[in-house]
Amino acid sequence: MANNGELREFLRTRRARVRPEDVGIETGGRRRVPGLRREEVAMLAGVSVDYYSRLEQGRRRLQPSEQVLDALARALRLTEVERLHLHHLVRSAVAPPAPEAPRLPPLDEGMRLVLDGMPTPAMVVDSFGDVHAMNRMGRALLVGLKPMPSATSSHLRWLFLDPSARELLVEWEMVARVSVGVLREAAGRYPRDPRMHHLVGELSVASAEFRGWWAGHEVDVRCRGTKRLRHPVVGELVLHVEAMRLQDGERWLYAYAAEPDSPSAQALRLLGTWAATQDAEQTDRGTVGGHGTGAGTGTGTGTGTGTGAQVDGAAVGPGGDETALHREHPAG
Repeated sequence: MANNGELREFLRTRRARVRPEDVGIETGGRRRVPGLRREEVAMLAGVSVDYYSRLEQGRRRLQPSEQVLDALARALRLTEVERLHLHHLVRSAVAPPAPEAPRLPPLDEGMRLVLDGMPTPAMVVDSFGDVHAMNRMGRALLVGLKPMPSATSSHLRWLFLDPSARELLVEWEMVARVSVGVLREAAGRYPRDPRMHHLVGELSVASAEFRGWWAGHEVDVRCRGTKRLRHPVVGELVLHVEAMRLQDGERWLYAYAAEPDSPSAQALRLLGTWAATQDAEQTDRGTVGGHGTGAGTGTGTGTGTGTGAQVDGAAVGPGGDETALHREHPAG
């Protein structure tokens, strides 16, 4: 099997996660290993112990049917995304997969217009976590993260290697763990992609947290739900994040929104005013160029110091009041 190591470790870690009592198996005394034994998985899935053992060991020439894989998924109590991941691993193990993920064309002008026209933070990210575009609000919110072709356009590298990400994301560990699971899902579809191997190798060397979570073989999909942030300019925000898959199937549009009339909604309005002011000032200095969602637009997202910023002569600090501004600017 070309991908037998990944398949072996995935099955082993999923088996270790299931407690015998959770599947109606009575145990007597201590067990040498956590979770289910191989023979117990085989019994629950309705296959022979020898067959399951050879599958978990990554033996060659095994081509389990979809029915067998689904039975194993039920026995191991896999989530839907884990079940699909198991199918991907087996398919890549018994048949050569595509050598790497497809090379994606630049976003078309229509998508960029939609992104720029959104009043809330938004960005487009691919399966490997590369940021293809961000609107002004997105660049202002996610301090330190910039779109391609910037050297800081990798969401995963930003999460694990840029201290500003840990300062911004109140629940950094949760976000980071889910992001590792999302990357693991992509690795199951593109196990031979050299960019994937380079990214995983770099982060495994640089971050003990990434290395440990990657070894856990947890699988996840798009990061969505409620996120808490502590922004250096506007302070605390509670935002809902939604991910929508684009037509190419390899990129997702992430959009952030606050509850209407909430303190977070007020903070987003203030952030929009601040971001517009930053762009206007940098345009005056001749440092802003190109399309608003592209790289190198100089949004000033890294200028926050945690103690406040100056907008039109008024001090704007964490949790600052929008009414303190001398005049309004359009909120990107």
